Amino acid sequence: MNVGLVGLAVLMGAVTYPWRAVPLLAPGIERLPPLVLAYLRLVGPAVLAALAATNTLIATDANGKASFHVGIEWLTVGLCIAIVAWRLVAVVVAAVARQAGLA
Repeated sequence: MNVGLVGLAVLMGAVTYPWRAVPLLAPGIERLPPLVLAYLRLVGPAVLAALAATNTLIATDANGKASFHVGIEWLTVGLCIAIVAWRLVAVVVAAVARQAGLA
């Protein structure tokens, strides 16, 4: 482990923790518009999909050289993206239906 990465991990925690703590610290967050709540629910899966894509597409060999990798792992990344896209489509359809007075 590189000791220099400890500071980076602490910085990342300091930046990301407040966003994760908002529901605990901000009473009444459930009163936000449904579209905002749906967006906030999609942030986690989107971040996981981005991390999975990066770790799947880039492989590092024993010499430390990074290269593009194609393998079965792409299926898992595709599934993550499909889940996020499906939920996003559902949110958009619900929002459009509400605007049109159908829901």
